[in-house]
Amino acid sequence: MMNNEQQQRSNYIYEQHVTHLTLQDKRPATIDGYSRALRRITHHLDKSPNTLTTDDLKRYFAQRIKTHLWSTVRIDRNGLQFFFKHVLQRGWER
Repeated sequence: MMNNEQQQRSNYIYEQHVTHLTLQDKRPATIDGYSRALRRITHHLDKSPNTLTTDDLKRYFAQRIKTHLWSTVRIDRNGLQFFFKHVLQRGWER
């Protein structure tokens, strides 16, 4: 479980994600879907989003594909790709 400092860092990063989405002039539905994806993976893995690894993402998406429609998985993927590119300024491995 994340400690208080990790949770505060996670909250700050989440707010940065929403800010970047807004500055990129994303539609409200896109902001909602992309930010929900970030909250969902953070909660599911109980990790701050800036500490996500390629293995974390592979495990998460392998499980999501089994339980959700591809359209939902695609929104999650797009939201996390946006997060990696604009907030973390890291590449996204396919």
